[in-house]
Amino acid sequence: MNRKGILIVVSGFSGAGKGTLMKALLGRYEEYYALSISATTRQPRTGETDGREYFFKTKEEFEKMIAKGELIEYARYVENYYGTPRAYVEKQLNTGRDVILEIEIQGALKVKKAFPETLLLFVTPPTAAELKNRLVGRGTETMEVIESRMKRAVEEAEGMDRYDYLIVNDELEACVEEMHAIIQAEHRRSFRNTEFMKKIKEDLNKSLKGES
Repeated sequence: MNRKGILIVVSGFSGAGKGTLMKALLGRYEEYYALSISATTRQPRTGETDGREYFFKTKEEFEKMIAKGELIEYARYVENYYGTPRAYVEKQLNTGRDVILEIEIQGALKVKKAFPETLLLFVTPPTAAELKNRLVGRGTETMEVIESRMKRAVEEAEGMDRYDYLIVNDELEACVEEMHAIIQAEHRRSFRNTEFMKKIKEDLNKSLKGES
């Protein structure tokens, strides 16, 4: 069977450990997955390389990509555009690798609408108390910012049921294995294997008729 990659969107609360989980998953199963690279109009930071961290574009170039339908999804933050280039994603999918987009809920639902076969995964800690502990444990934000993130989590929780699977990020190693298992099982869903089913039906009918 020719394996085509699956487009996967990973969302979750700030502090749920999405970044750590993605890094661990790609580190362990590098041959299976590709992390999508976004296009942006912001200026490169020191050490960043075009085509590695981001595809850096001018505002005019980015708006041409929008007009031509070359982005799977895009948004504007603090005067800069960010978006997912369709060509890069499709190239990776056609090589058989699963492509992971780490984006927020609104973007995830836009992708699902445009590409109904997209797999949506939502990462959450085991409890609200653990989420707050992780945010506090970062030691990088004020309590005011942490409270605003917790309020945002309350809003985001209303969209969890729009996702295909919940990934409860309690113990990292177990979570990586569970996530990998879910994605690999998804490859065996019947709607992702229509060509195989068509072929085996044809072969079975031929065998009944004595054809080789």
